[in-house]
Amino acid sequence: MRALLWVVGVVAGVLILLGLLLEAVQWLVIIGVIALAAVIVLAFVKGRQATHHRAGHR
Repeated sequence: MRALLWVVGVVAGVLILLGLLLEAVQWLVIIGVIALAAVIVLAFVKGRQATHHRAGHR
């Protein structure tokens, strides 16, 4: 799961950079920002689940 988050994050960063470099393709920036936001949310949710999961075993 962590590898998937890294891959999506890197792809999002590349899309944002390409969109900024090309300037004409604004949808690349939009897709990249959405993907980056999704990675941040998923990482936050998975982190909270892992924290609650470990706390439940104690």
